[in-house]
Amino acid sequence: MIHQLKVLPDYYQAVIDRRKTFEIRKNDRDFQVGDLVILKEFDGAEFTKRNAKAQITYICDYAQSEDYVVFSIKLIEIGSGRECQNVLT
Repeated sequence: MIHQLKVLPDYYQAVIDRRKTFEIRKNDRDFQVGDLVILKEFDGAEFTKRNAKAQITYICDYAQSEDYVVFSIKLIEIGSGRECQNVLT
């Protein structure tokens, strides 16, 4: 499954810089290991053209608020608009 998620600029940049390898999200989408997430940068008013594709590699709900999970991600592609660049295979 592919999930499109909004992400604020600071968090988006941390993912691109590979300093942030996880997301904490409400599990209203039934996230599963192996699912793809498209992180779409949102500046608070509108979407920018920056996006990244990542794969969920691990999910944990231990000690999270009800209905929330933490999942690890592996960055696959980064892009601007339709142009993406493979960063990992």
